This record gives sequence, C-alpha cells and structure tokens, in this order.
Amino acid sequence: MAKTKVEKIRGIEEQIHQLENERKRLLQQHREQERKARTNRLCKRGGLLESMLPDTIALTDEQFQTFMEKTMLTPFTRRILDELTKRSADTGTTQGTQSAAQSSTPPAAKPPQQLQLGGAGAGVNEGKTARVSG
Repeated sequence: MAKTKVEKIRGIEEQIHQLENERKRLLQQHREQERKARTNRLCKRGGLLESMLPDTIALTDEQFQTFMEKTMLTPFTRRILDELTKRSADTGTTQGTQSAAQSSTPPAAKPPQQLQLGGAGAGVNEGKTARVSG
C-alpha cells in the first residue's frame, strides 16, 4: 500500500495545518500568561502604593496622575530607579532572572515611600533615602 505523491502531499499539508494551529494556540497561551502576570503585578504595586499612602485613595484619576508625575518624575527619583535597575541587572547576571526579581523587590518598595514622605519635609527624608539606597 504505497502512497501516491498526491496522498503524501495531502498528508504533509495536514501536518502543516496542525502545526500552524498548535503555534497559534501556544502564542495565545503565551499572551494570556503575560497578561495575567501584568495584571498581577499592577494589582500588587497599586495595593502597595495605597497601603503606604492611603490618602491617595480619595484622589481622582487626574489628581493621582498629577501626584505621580510631581513625585516620581524628579531627578532624585530617577537616580533611585536607575540605581535599583542597575543593581537588579547586575544581580540578574550572577544569580538568574527570578532571583534578581525577588532580591530587588524590597529596596524598590522603600525609596518611593520615603520620597513620598519627602514631599512634606524633603530635607529630613532625603537623608534617610540616601542611606537606604546607598
């Protein structure tokens, strides 16, 4: 029962079709996994922010955006973020990506809180932040 060339071609085309469907399914699963990871990250970080600064809960979206722009988009905050991302990248090359993400989480949480507090009495809190990030 030798297959004819036409039958072989049909069989190969069916395999191609199945592989294309498998590829689409895997891509969809990957996108869904990335979406869930992003949602989880956003919820955790938003919850962390609200727990550190409960007064932000009452702000409108526009007020919250203004607050974030005025507190986060400063040269001081940029230096902290650059330092943390550099430290995370350096750690990632020696310990692996997952370990670096876990080890960089606590320092990332502290400087924004101290920076937020620094808005009221910047001189005192900036000194604390410099010791923590240094």
